[in-house]
Amino acid sequence: MKLTFQDLRNNDAIRTYIQKADESLIALGYTEHSFAHVTKVAECASDILLQLGYSEREAELAKMAGYLHDIGNVVNRIDHAQSGAVMAFRILDKMGADAEDIATIITAIGNHDESTAFPVNPVAAALILADKTDVRYTRVRNQDFASFDIHDRVNYSVKESHLAIHPGESAVLVLTIDTSFCAVMDYFEIFLNRMSLCRRAAEKLGLQFRLIINEQRLL
Repeated sequence: MKLTFQDLRNNDAIRTYIQKADESLIALGYTEHSFAHVTKVAECASDILLQLGYSEREAELAKMAGYLHDIGNVVNRIDHAQSGAVMAFRILDKMGADAEDIATIITAIGNHDESTAFPVNPVAAALILADKTDVRYTRVRNQDFASFDIHDRVNYSVKESHLAIHPGESAVLVLTIDTSFCAVMDYFEIFLNRMSLCRRAAEKLGLQFRLIINEQRLL
């Protein structure tokens, strides 16, 4: 059975897992990982593959992987990519998805976290790029500036963020940062591993990764 992204969005259990996973991260003090994040990642991952000429089905699988990629946080933040992949397998299998589609989706989910990630296929690469470039002030839930940690400061400082895909050439993350909240070096302090992972993901897709902050090219 060829499941669609809309099938996942209409599934009450999946919505519950996304909501409860985000509630756990709220308790741990993390930035927003709820429907805004997973939907943005889903759409971005799909768009990346479509812009690069991949099939509609591959783009749909990337969209589905993006929507499900953080459900493992309902178990624990540690190893959430692997937990999420196992959960996604059970969910998709129960929904009657094709084995090949399931394999592609859970491989991408299981390879999206910095500590263990690797862009093993185009869907995984698109998910990595979409997830790791979702940096924006609206993800910060802490409204007490005095208690901001470095993750709060970095995300809150990003007033504009855009990932531009240039087929056959580059994937360019363009950020506008308010340096009164965060120095550019603070961004690199917490996101260096993410940017290295984005570089590998871009290479998997035949692209070079570029980073531009406040109109200055840094990578």
